[in-house]
Amino acid sequence: MSLVSISRELSKQVDQLKFSAPVAYVYNPLAYAREPHELYLNQWGAGPKRALLLGMNPGPFGMAQTGVPFGDVSLVRDFLRVTGKVKKPALEHAKRPIEGFACPRSEVSGKRLWSFAQARFGSPEKFFKSFFVVNYCPLAFMEESGANRTPDKLPKSEQLPLFTACDRALAAIVRELSLDFLVGVGAFATARAKLALPDFSGEFVTISHPSPASPKANRGWAELVEKELSEQGLSALLPRKSAK
Repeated sequence: MSLVSISRELSKQVDQLKFSAPVAYVYNPLAYAREPHELYLNQWGAGPKRALLLGMNPGPFGMAQTGVPFGDVSLVRDFLRVTGKVKKPALEHAKRPIEGFACPRSEVSGKRLWSFAQARFGSPEKFFKSFFVVNYCPLAFMEESGANRTPDKLPKSEQLPLFTACDRALAAIVRELSLDFLVGVGAFATARAKLALPDFSGEFVTISHPSPASPKANRGWAELVEKELSEQGLSALLPRKSAK
């Protein structure tokens, strides 16, 4: 089953779900940003890979705009060389418009993650030779105020069908990529991966989330994640640093 097929099936399943207040708006970039999302999958997702970086769900100025996980507009366009037509969600919050690659806002988490890949690997070809990046949940949730609401804050009755669909998709992605490492970007992602993949033969690893809400990340996420990856057995997947 291809990554595109997995994505389309997941998109179809989550589009059938209902969410109650305080969630007022639900964005599914797998649907309205399908063109750049599937270009990302086709261009960089061909397996096998050694490690999968697993995020939580789309950010309002990242994947919600570009269809690419941690998808800061400038880095998706200029480093990953992914572009494409982005449509509008069925119901759009006035404070969180979908502007696609015309979005003027930068996503801090995405800028940190893809800037690390760019600085450390030099090219997307070298990064994606060993790594791939996906989000566990494809949906972005917003309250009436426009505030972001993460999947872990949903009621259990709404989490169950959502997480069931996400677990199934993640298991299919892992089978497709033949991984050695599943790297949770933050504790939530690792916890969900362990539940979704009880028979995973590789290793589970957790790295700090690059969110600006994290004091550790704000003190230098690139240096922090380099240390965390090396300490957890992934140093062989990182290019050697040239002597100065």
